[in-house]
Parts: sequence; structure tokens; C-alpha cells
Amino acid sequence: MLILAAINRVSTLHLIPFRYLWSAIFCDATKIDTMRNLLLTFMLWLATWVLVSAQENLARLDQIDVLHYQFDLTLAERVDIVAGQALVRFKLLQERSQITLDLQAKNGSRGMTVEAVQYEGVPLRFQHEGQALSIDLPEDAPVGEPLELLITYRGIPADGLIIGNNKFGDRTFFGDNWPNRARHWLPTVDHPSDKATVEWVVTAPDGYQVVANGRQTEETNLDGDLVQYRFATEVPLPTKVMVIGVAPFAVSYAGSTHDIPVTSWVFPDNRKEGFYDYQPAVRVLDWFIEHVGDYPFLKLANVQSKTRYGGMENAGNIFYFENSVTGGREREALIAHEIAHQWFGNSASEKSWYHVWLSEGFATYFTHLYLEHTQGYDVLQERLQADRLRVLRFGRQRSVPVVNTTVRNFNELLNPNSYQKGGWILHMLRRKVGDTAFWEGIRTYYRQYKLSNALTEDFQYVMEAVSEQDLDQFFHQWLYEPGYPDLRVEWRYDEDTNEVVATIRQQQDYLFECALTIQVVDAKLDELVRETVQIAKREHTVRIPVGEGEVETLALDPETDLLFTANIRKK
Repeated sequence: MLILAAINRVSTLHLIPFRYLWSAIFCDATKIDTMRNLLLTFMLWLATWVLVSAQENLARLDQIDVLHYQFDLTLAERVDIVAGQALVRFKLLQERSQITLDLQAKNGSRGMTVEAVQYEGVPLRFQHEGQALSIDLPEDAPVGEPLELLITYRGIPADGLIIGNNKFGDRTFFGDNWPNRARHWLPTVDHPSDKATVEWVVTAPDGYQVVANGRQTEETNLDGDLVQYRFATEVPLPTKVMVIGVAPFAVSYAGSTHDIPVTSWVFPDNRKEGFYDYQPAVRVLDWFIEHVGDYPFLKLANVQSKTRYGGMENAGNIFYFENSVTGGREREALIAHEIAHQWFGNSASEKSWYHVWLSEGFATYFTHLYLEHTQGYDVLQERLQADRLRVLRFGRQRSVPVVNTTVRNFNELLNPNSYQKGGWILHMLRRKVGDTAFWEGIRTYYRQYKLSNALTEDFQYVMEAVSEQDLDQFFHQWLYEPGYPDLRVEWRYDEDTNEVVATIRQQQDYLFECALTIQVVDAKLDELVRETVQIAKREHTVRIPVGEGEVETLALDPETDLLFTANIRKK
């Protein structure tokens, strides 16, 4: 029963394509040794899943559902202490006497100290250790009805809210939560699958401006040279993209499209350069709305910041690294990448960190598609070829699948598998199903999972339904198996039949099924003929009629349609 329960739980979570394992054990295992090996593999995998469950707090996600956060934060000019009150509105999904939120406790000089937790004005008992804030609920806490806790706390964030000086020496405060660093300054369920609306109440010294998720609803001058700002969202967000930015800003209205205002928030010392550099966001946003679907948020603010990343796609207000402003308008690709995330990652979010390619791979490839639209097909090919080199280099260092459930530090998922290989998977999918089905599938997937969460299998099912193709093998080999086709191609010219005879051998362990286009060229590298070969076996021989012309060599994948590496040798 325990194994069956685990099977049901894991199958529901889609952490691996379970049907492959089931089929292998009960259909293909005809020998005792094979069965033993498969069962050992399953038990090893099951142990891995248990670790994954603990790492992602999956059980807790079945216990509570956060509906809304209100964060009331007071920031200071000369000290890094943040004083906070968090109102957390949630529903119990099952009877519980205690719930746990993520919040880093004080450790040395940094971390948060919880001063009180209240329910309807009544103090509650709580325990705060490590990153867990456990709260004892009242005995009559109902299941399925909204409850509110008020948490009062203070401290110096060790991470998550980056407090320091920008390159011009001005003091700044920038939220930087990805992947699960909100817990360093906000009491939350710090996981992308538990989305909630958020309201910010930020009190800061006069001279600072505040940008945050949602619509600004208030700006009030208070006693003591303080200003209070309020922002509120109308749609739920994952905690990874709930942020504030507080700094001296110069703010410009860049324009609007589809009734969405686009603004630029830059440091005053380079306001002219920043306004110029960020202005292309208007046309980028327009392209994504026209090609993917309605923009999910109320505004788009592009913000010069102190994020640790090149860009951070916070919902409705993107934070770019401070040196992104040069006056040379060099960051249109970065802007496109972060705007793509507003659809893929922020709105349609991965349900598990291990499926982050649904965010990063999508943003990578849709940046390429935007640049293909604005600069031409050659640019798409150049970017794909550069991405392929990065994937091959990474694969030689670490042969792991894209959906890699062995990772414990989620920042390690920010690698070429999630970005460049994820983008390549979408490109190969586009080639496999065709442009019409690809775009229909993308729009259908987005509509279905807008403001919600998805896993790789959810995306697969949508693409299968739209394309009317069985994509099991495609998704399994590219997402759940490591590597890519490593081909050895040996060829000769048969003068008797006027044909090129090529033998293609897959050298990697796992056999891929894919289409490879072979181009036969002459001494001037002009094409004589090309043929697309379906590869599925360890070794495949193809005969290509050449017609007239003297054969010089073969070129593989002339249209940049396949992620692979190859060695070509003439016999």
C-alpha cells in the first residue's frame, strides 16, 4: 500500500513521466534479471522522490492555500533594519492544528525576529527556528474558509531584499526573491505553485520613490519626513516575483500598447541614457501581446536596479542590472527575455522548480522569435547555433536531463539545460508539428494555464491535442533523458549509381528519434541535393541520388533544426 500510495502521489505530481516506468516493469520485463534491475531503479528513484518532496515542501502545499498577502514595511535611511507587519489570508485544505510559513530566523546579526502572531486580535503561540515559522492555530480554525494571521517582525535581511548603494553612491532597496529567497524578508509559502494577490504598504524616507507589483493606490507624506506608498495587484503571483524597489529614481512614460502603460525607472545620474535604452520595451510588449495573448498585469515598469541577475522578471516591474544602462540601446534581447517571462514564468508558472525550463526555456526561445521577427531568420539561426554550442559544452561537463530532480540548490537550475536546451526543445517542437500547430499550441497552453501552474506533461498534452501527434517519445528523450544525439557520419560516393552512401551511427548511450537533414555540396559549397533522414536506430544507412555535379562533402542540418553534435568522415 505504501508503494502504491507513493506511485499515485508521484504520478499525480508528474515529477517524471511515470507511464514509462510502469510500462517497463509490467510490459517489457520478461526476464527475472531485467525485472530486478527495473525494480532497483524504481526504488532508487522513489528514494529520490522522497528527498524531492522534502526539499519542495510538497506535503505542506496540500495543507494550506494562501489567498492574499499584505506587507507593511518601514525602511530606514541609515540602518538596514526592516520593520514589518504581514497580514496573511489563507485557507486550510485539511484539518490542521499548526501551519508553517517560510521566514528566515535571526542568525547572528541578520535574519528576522518575530515579535507577535495574532488571529482576530488574539495572540497565538509560535515557534521560529531556521527558515520555518510554525504557528499554532485556534482549535476552531475552519477548513476551506478564509483565515487571517497578522505577523509582526523585524530584522536585517540576509538576502532577498538587497540593501546597499548603487554605482552612484545612492542608497537603494531592491527585492530579489528568485528562486525561494522571499523567506529572508517576507513570511510566505515560498514556492511557485502557491500563488496569491499581494498588497504593499511601504514607508520610506522622503527623497525615495517606490515601485512595486500592481497598481499604485496611494502616496502620502507622513510626519518625520517619511512617505508612505501603497500598491496592490488584482491577480495572484508566485512569491519569486513579488518585489519592491526603493531608490531615488527618474521616471519616464515610455508609451503604451493595448492600454498597458510602459514606464522606465532609472537612476537620476543617467536618466537620459536609461530612458533611451528602455524605450524599446513598448514594441517588445506589443509583439508578445499580438503573438501570445493578453498581457496578464496592469502595467510594465522597466527598472534599473541592483539585482544579482542580468535581469529579473518581477511581475509587472522588471529589474535590470544597473550597468544595463549605457545609452547604446544594447539590451533589446534582455528586455525581450524578461518581458517573455510575464507570460511564461510569472503568469503560467512552473508547478515544480524542476520544470523551470517552462519559464527559462520559453523566455530564451521567444526572445529568438521576437528577434527573428524584427531582424530576420539569419539572426534566429545565429542565436540557435550559439545556444547549441553552449548546450554541447555544458553536456560534456554534466550529463543530466533538463528535468533534473537531483538538484538541491535551485540556483543550479539556472544552467544551459534550462535556458538554451529548453529553447532548442521548443524550436525542434516547432519544426516537428509545424508553425501553425506550434503557435496554436502555445496560445492554447497559455490560455489554459494563465495565472496558474503547469508541469512539462501539461504542456505536452496541450501540444499533442493541438497537433494531433503522439509526442511521448519527443518529450521523454529531450526532457527526461540526458544528452543529445552524438553522430558519426561516414560517407562515400558511388560512381556506379551516382549516389552518396552515408552511414549514420548514434554514439551516445540513449538512442534518440529525430530528423537529420543531409546536404550534399560541391567544391563551391553550392547545394547539389538535400535529404531528410529519420533516425531511430543505432546505425542507419541512406543512399542519396545526386544527379549531375561533383560531390565535395556533406553538410548536416543546414537550416539549424536539430540539437546534435557530429563527426563527418569520407571513406
